[in-house]
Amino acid sequence: MNPTVEVYDTTLRDGTQGENVSLSVDDKLKVTRLLDDLGVDYIEGGWPGSNPKDAAYFQRVRSMDLKHAKIAAFGMTCRVDSDPAEDTNILALLEAETPVVTVVGKTSMLHVLEVLRTTPEENLRLIRESLAYLKAHGREVVYDAEHFFDGYKLDADYALQTLQAALDGGAETLVLCDTNGGSLPWEVEELTRIVMERFPGVKLGIHTHNDGELAVANTLASVRQGAVHVQGTINGYGERCGNANLCSVLPDLELKLGYQCLPEGGIANLTRVSRAVSEIANMTPYNGAAYVGKSAFAHKGGMHVAAIRRNIDSYQHIDPALVGNAPRVLVSDLSGRGNMLSKAEEYGLDLSTADAAAVVDEIKKLESQGFVFEGAEASVTMLMRRRQPDYKPPFELVDFMAVVEHRKGRGIFAEATVKVRVDGEELHTVAEGNGPVDALDRALRKALMPVYPQLAAFQLADYKVRILDGENGTAATTRVLIDTRNGSKRWSTVGASANIIEASWRALADSVEYGLTLTV
Repeated sequence: MNPTVEVYDTTLRDGTQGENVSLSVDDKLKVTRLLDDLGVDYIEGGWPGSNPKDAAYFQRVRSMDLKHAKIAAFGMTCRVDSDPAEDTNILALLEAETPVVTVVGKTSMLHVLEVLRTTPEENLRLIRESLAYLKAHGREVVYDAEHFFDGYKLDADYALQTLQAALDGGAETLVLCDTNGGSLPWEVEELTRIVMERFPGVKLGIHTHNDGELAVANTLASVRQGAVHVQGTINGYGERCGNANLCSVLPDLELKLGYQCLPEGGIANLTRVSRAVSEIANMTPYNGAAYVGKSAFAHKGGMHVAAIRRNIDSYQHIDPALVGNAPRVLVSDLSGRGNMLSKAEEYGLDLSTADAAAVVDEIKKLESQGFVFEGAEASVTMLMRRRQPDYKPPFELVDFMAVVEHRKGRGIFAEATVKVRVDGEELHTVAEGNGPVDALDRALRKALMPVYPQLAAFQLADYKVRILDGENGTAATTRVLIDTRNGSKRWSTVGASANIIEASWRALADSVEYGLTLTV
């Protein structure tokens, strides 16, 4: 049986201290459900004494029927020269009515003397009596030893005394915190070993921050020396550079080191949870995130793709399905024939090796002119479809014209004419729009909709413009990316030219043609 490690998630408390991360009460309840379904052991809901939103969360979360997780309320030791029974923060922890309370206390002499501005002895009393009071009221008590690693370097004996005070107060778990995030893995490993030797049999935890880009590594280092309780956040959200990212810590522990962190099969939900939490927090997912990122198993280099076509494990450290992710093949000027053959298979196209090579050559040529196909897979698909011997395009462009005028009494006026050929018949239409691209779009739709009424459901979802060589001023090459949506389906196309209208037309025509191939 694999050794187990408790998972303590603090996304709802420490994670929301990250810049631009904000969750409403309803958001926090949604994340709570996701975390419980994932199978974490503890969910730290917030600091009930700090704001009305957290207090409301603790009131509402009581009615949730959680399958696995225990809810923890977070707070600090009672104030200097006060009694826990009269301290508003301690009382708020009790009023939250959670089965678990987590109390943070000062471990570093710097913070005792200069932040609390009290004596070392008084700080020990605050820790001991605060925890004892909460324990006496039936709570499971987790103690977060703030700044432990920095504090140990300043005064090792006193740092250990604070841990003893927490144990004397009834703490069931001692959590060593790298609060400033500056420790190195070998330091964390050594001090974890020292604490384990000083307090044999104690349930030890680790809480790290990512200021040195080592939060995950430091967490793993502590577990290797005996920590059995890990704290972190989904996607690494947190103050400054963030907390230990559970989306990396958990698969590292389960898939690399052989620990059991989540219920059987739970790790396969990790990518879904990561992306759902990003969506709820209104944060853009980081594509390069290990394990769960969109690019985590994306293959772009031609040599790499050629290798994975022969053996999928040649350039993947795990099977992405283990964490609920999937491999992807990207297409660019770095691509080889293998990239194109893989994309053809993905889209159900029968592409010969010769045609694959021809498409690669065309992509390399176009990318040298400013096109980028990594984010425009519908345009890639059209390049491949046009190589199919039996492919018949749904329409062919004959010509177009777009004009923008300023007319007295009317202001700016845009008009476009489009002539296309469908089944040998030329269709010639004109339309007005808010601008030349909108007018082109309307004119093209007007010409095609009598033949392809399904176009009415196509919606422009996004339109992006990028200037590639700004030093050329108004003669610069412009790249246009268009996202189109039809119900739940969404696709992206690209165009590039020194003429923004031509670039837009290339992307627009590809978008319409691709969408019609899905519906015809």
